[in-house]
Amino acid sequence: MTRDLSRQLTTVGITGTNGKTSTTRWTAACLARLARPVAQVTTLGAFLDDEPFDTAEDFEGFVCAMRAGADRGGRFAAVETTSEALARGFARTWPCTIGIFTNLTRDHLDAHGSAEHYLASKAQLFVHLPPGGTAVLNVADPASSLLVEVLAPGVRVVGYAAESRGASVRPPELKAVAIESSWGGTRVVIEPSGALSHAPRLLQLRAIGEVYAENALAALATALVLGVEPDDAAAALERAPAVPGRFELVAENARPRIVVDYAHTPDALARTLSTARRLCDGDLWLVLGAGGERDQGKRAAMGSAASGADHIVLTSDNPRSEDPARIAAAIREGVTNSSEVRTLLDRRQAICSVVTAASESDVIVIAGKGHEKVQLLAGRAEPFDDLAEARAALAAREKHGG
Repeated sequence: MTRDLSRQLTTVGITGTNGKTSTTRWTAACLARLARPVAQVTTLGAFLDDEPFDTAEDFEGFVCAMRAGADRGGRFAAVETTSEALARGFARTWPCTIGIFTNLTRDHLDAHGSAEHYLASKAQLFVHLPPGGTAVLNVADPASSLLVEVLAPGVRVVGYAAESRGASVRPPELKAVAIESSWGGTRVVIEPSGALSHAPRLLQLRAIGEVYAENALAALATALVLGVEPDDAAAALERAPAVPGRFELVAENARPRIVVDYAHTPDALARTLSTARRLCDGDLWLVLGAGGERDQGKRAAMGSAASGADHIVLTSDNPRSEDPARIAAAIREGVTNSSEVRTLLDRRQAICSVVTAASESDVIVIAGKGHEKVQLLAGRAEPFDDLAEARAALAAREKHGG
């Protein structure tokens, strides 16, 4: 039954360390130009187009969402595929027609044990692509060359790249040659070639940051491969909202500017801070923690990435059963410059203190939890929303004339 259902839908699987949710959402927005609804499963939940679909967060719930999409006349699915799900055999059970690779940086080594197993797990998406399928790869990431080697005969390779990530391991069909971010969004100038030479030369995104140029190129390449008209794909990407919790502005007209971001890996944090720095006229503030009972070895690297900020407040993230003070201390060991560093373990107090202290010309980044609505503490989930907390702190500042 599952295999029959999977044949009814052309499924795009998206894997990588960072950027999966944005790429999934934008791919779905483009494919909706061909047929609706597009079934989606992401970190944010399941959706039919933009309509949330209430289902269990397991494989049975996934199948339920896919069936609902097919029953309503859908032809496509866009699915965020985690390394853990791929290691358990997802790609074998539900074969995808197109696999997208976003990037590979350190994460989830608590679950995989080694970087090699982490990559091997992600590679399962590409191992199981069928002849006639397509691998859409970020060819500016060296890991893409390894993924090419595991493809079955007859699987097409389409590459995309942004110069900001480095040299490409093979010529990309879509290359971002200029990326300009502002508080209004991101402008991407594209150099298309080969089979995708008909691609649009310009994209305007509502999301803020260079990394979203890569995600948009992946979605665009996939859309063109599946037959979406170039102008339709560009329009879909232009209208698609930024993903919640990904460089999300707390309030457009408020000062200081406050950004909530899901960045919870060293690479993602460094890129988020780089974007914030370019848009900042004053000092750059960072509120940061790290998850408990997860890859402990990346905490010092998170501290190193945090060094891009002028002021760092270390706090709790989702400490689970670990001591938040020990987590913060491990991050602190990695800070490599003269940034001002404080530890304030109560996350609400940490956010309030930074919003109160920052000047109007400053930028504040609250990193790690993004869209999450709870904080995991010693076996319980307490309601906590970074966006709501930041808005409350901003309202209090404005009330007292800050």
